[in-house]
Order: sequence, then structure tokens, then C-alpha cells
Amino acid sequence: MELQLVPVSIPKDCNVIIGQSHFIKSVEDLYEAIVGSVPGARFGLAFCEASGARLVRFDGTDEKLMDSAKNIAMAIGAGHSFVIVLGNCYPINVLNAIKNVPEVCRIFCATANKLQVVVASEGDQRGILGVLDGERPLGVEKERDMAWRKDFLVKIGYKR
Repeated sequence: MELQLVPVSIPKDCNVIIGQSHFIKSVEDLYEAIVGSVPGARFGLAFCEASGARLVRFDGTDEKLMDSAKNIAMAIGAGHSFVIVLGNCYPINVLNAIKNVPEVCRIFCATANKLQVVVASEGDQRGILGVLDGERPLGVEKERDMAWRKDFLVKIGYKR
């Protein structure tokens, strides 16, 4: 077995969701989950077919984000994996809907941070073992950090 770190290039001002699903119908169902959660969402999604033609299937509402999702999916190259690149919305706006898609088995990450995917390869098979998301913590928050966090959540509309 061979292990590899696949760096993920996330477009500026975008977020990425990487997960695993089990059926080609995932493309349509993920599309519907996103547009049903955020009307007007700009996104691209790609799904790595694990058998048959073994193509990267894709859809979305934005050509550049679809191209980005396809490129990330091809670089990862793991069967039944999917990549969603979100433009004008955040993972928090769509994650529950995505997790409720019957074919979705797991979500590996939802992030805008520096990202690498840990991939295992054996022969013609390839799978995601996990992700390296962001950077290590530099310490534990203090009271002023807690205050900043709470104020920030109010400022962006997630808390009152």
C-alpha cells in the first residue's frame, strides 16, 4: 500500500466539503441538497465513480467552481469520493442537508483552510484515509479570546 498527501487548492473566498458517497445518483442529490438549502448558491461538485466507466461526474451552478471541483476530485482520485466547492455560502448552510442525502457515508472536512487529503493506493484502488485541515493550535483561548469569538459570531449573524 502506498500513502500520499494530496494538496487541495481552494479558490479564494471559497470553502470545500470533501466526503464519501456510494452511488452515482449522489451528483443529482447533492446538487438538490445545496440549492434547496441556499437559493442562489454558487458551487461546483464532483463525484469519483468507483466502477463502470470510472468517470468524474459533476454538476453545479458556477463554471469556475465546477472546474475547481473536477480538478480536486481528479487529484484525489478516490472511488466514491465527492468534492463540493462553495462560493457565496458556507458549509454550515448546507452540511445538514448534505449529511441527510441517503447515499452520503461520511464527511471528511468542510473548510477554507490549508488542506491536504491523506490517500491510500493499492493497485487500481484508492481511498481517502483522512485530511490535514488547517494548522496546529498555538494555545488555549483566554477571556479576551472568548469575548472576540462571541462578538464575531454575533457580527456575522450566527448568534444574538
